[in-house]
Amino acid sequence: MIAALLLSGALLSAQSHPDQHTLKPAKSEARKSPYKTSCNYGASIAVFGGSLSVLDESDAGKQLWADMLNAEVVTYGVGGAGFSIDQGYSLQFQVDTAGVHDVYVLWASTNDYTNSREVGSWRDYTELDGYDTEKLHTQCGGINYCIRKLREKNPSARIYFFTGLRFFMNDSGHNPFSKVTNNAGKTFAEYIEAQKACCAYHGIPVLGQFSIQDVDEFNFEDYYREDKLHMKKEGYRRIAPAQVEFLSR
Repeated sequence: MIAALLLSGALLSAQSHPDQHTLKPAKSEARKSPYKTSCNYGASIAVFGGSLSVLDESDAGKQLWADMLNAEVVTYGVGGAGFSIDQGYSLQFQVDTAGVHDVYVLWASTNDYTNSREVGSWRDYTELDGYDTEKLHTQCGGINYCIRKLREKNPSARIYFFTGLRFFMNDSGHNPFSKVTNNAGKTFAEYIEAQKACCAYHGIPVLGQFSIQDVDEFNFEDYYREDKLHMKKEGYRRIAPAQVEFLSR
């Protein structure tokens, strides 16, 4: 049943897995790193997500991870992907087809929200509902599936979660108090809170990117493309120090 859902939800949007993108550390930079005592120093890091995790500009941030953690960073993300099995080349499928790594990063996109996939509950696709495969259609069910699958793939791996980043196409994208909802009747903030709830259930550490970007309606043009959704290199450079510090824990 799960295999059939994965095929219907992911392979319809692509016929083969895209090439993974790998970044290597610059050894001269790694030697100057303040994170040499980190448990993740020298690790292999896998990243799953949508376009924000895989754009060429994102290398401006991920290269800092590679350099400061002396790590190999492999990106499995695909533009348009979400946690829901119905959302593009879903993170569920990315996780299924990934290799074994020391560290896994689940980087939430905006796609489940903008395409009005159901948020669901932190209980979705857990032992509490008997791992109900119907819940793989929700954001929360997808998150819980990914975590369970990664635990099976490498029980000793460390899993980290990045919440969605701000976007400026509508008020809900950057205002946590916004009442603007999508066609599922939810605000973007509700998707982010649900992401945190799923991680709380599993004990997964969360980087609340939405709240720590220090980007708002007054300065977003310095960090975002004209589409008000995708970041420039400057945007990734702004968030990268917080990301690498988080991944060093």
